[in-house]
Amino acid sequence: MIDFEPSDEQALIIETVRQFAENEIRPHARSADEAGASPPSILDAAHSLGLVANALPEAHGGGGERSAMTGVLIAEELGWGDMAIALAILSPGLLGLPIGEFGSESLQNEVIPTLLDNAFAPGSLAISEPRFDFDVFHPQTTAKSDGDEHILDGLKCRVPWIDGVRHVVVIASEPEGLGAYVVACETTGLGIEPELKMGLCGLPTVELTLSGVRVPKAARLAADDSAIRCLLDRGRLALAATAIGAARAAFEASRDYAKERETFGQPIATRQAIAFKLADMAIEIDGARLLIWEAAAALDRGETASRLARLAYDQTTRITLEVADGAVQVFGGHGYIRDYLPELHLRNLAGLASFEALALV
Repeated sequence: MIDFEPSDEQALIIETVRQFAENEIRPHARSADEAGASPPSILDAAHSLGLVANALPEAHGGGGERSAMTGVLIAEELGWGDMAIALAILSPGLLGLPIGEFGSESLQNEVIPTLLDNAFAPGSLAISEPRFDFDVFHPQTTAKSDGDEHILDGLKCRVPWIDGVRHVVVIASEPEGLGAYVVACETTGLGIEPELKMGLCGLPTVELTLSGVRVPKAARLAADDSAIRCLLDRGRLALAATAIGAARAAFEASRDYAKERETFGQPIATRQAIAFKLADMAIEIDGARLLIWEAAAALDRGETASRLARLAYDQTTRITLEVADGAVQVFGGHGYIRDYLPELHLRNLAGLASFEALALV
């Protein structure tokens, strides 16, 4: 028998994060989008909840309780508050989770304590490349060994770059396959160019140029191709879960608006076209969520979940854009102006297909 009920601990986490999203994140969604950055006070407040720290190694002060299912539950509630701020809150995991699982002891000692300090400390992960034929498993960014160092060359795009980031994990091609490297942001040869985006403006991203970037041997994570594929699966699920949260917010806003907005003496929610659209939106959200949960459960069982994660991500990419567009349509002309949130949700979700991993679970 399949049980879709969260555990008592997960239910408590969901409620806590939902209250945080409602009281702290959502009131600042518009201002973060306009400012092009998430408010530091919100990031610090989220950090104090331990949403990422709980999954980091216990030996370094974390909770040591990494669960993909719990991670996607948290990500959805944060995304319900605001998708861009949610991804900013989860950014320390882009650095801490790969290092905690595959980093050397010296690398863990150097980096993980900075993510568990009193103040929020962001991390970053560089995967995507600005090429129409980009293949996540065959990047053109390369790494080659040179004595006691590795040399990285290439170009990365859509790399989260929140103010204060110190290290970025770079995925590169090696002669034998894939490799993951931790690069300090002040390293010589690392060029940083801010990106201007249509949506997710509250999450600053950059284009990274790596020109003969030298990193020590210890900076290479002990992750083979299958381990890196698992990281990518976790990234896709985390991103999909935040998108489901944003789509849920768009649906709820349009549903409530349809109940209040009247034409010819009746709420527009009683009109068949609107009612059917809202029903389809709710069905699609629930269906995509189940795909995410299925993949997350497989990861927690230690199974290979690449196919499930890809299906969940592709389906979420499709239906969340449809839901956000439907919300704008329900609002009519009001959905097109910034006094209401549907246009923000639509812009945030429109670029989902062009991202690979902006968070990890």
